[in-house]
Amino acid sequence: MDDWNTEEIIVACNFYAAVEKYYENGIDTSEFMDLYEKYLKLVPAKMYQKQLDKKFNEVSGYSIYKAIQTIKKTNKKFIKG
Repeated sequence: MDDWNTEEIIVACNFYAAVEKYYENGIDTSEFMDLYEKYLKLVPAKMYQKQLDKKFNEVSGYSIYKAIQTIKKTNKKFIKG
């Protein structure tokens, strides 16, 4: 994260905002998955994903992992966590 450029920081922030939106108001599943795909390109290593999820959870109280798992399992176009 320390070596991310501005564009990469924006990708990460947009994804984190989508996770918050999922829990607070609900989100379009295709919008969420599009942002998740971009996030995966930025953070391809599972170990690093877990570290960022833990830090994000500590700050926000929201689990990225649980949001992703729920959205992957649904057929709904709009979902709220």
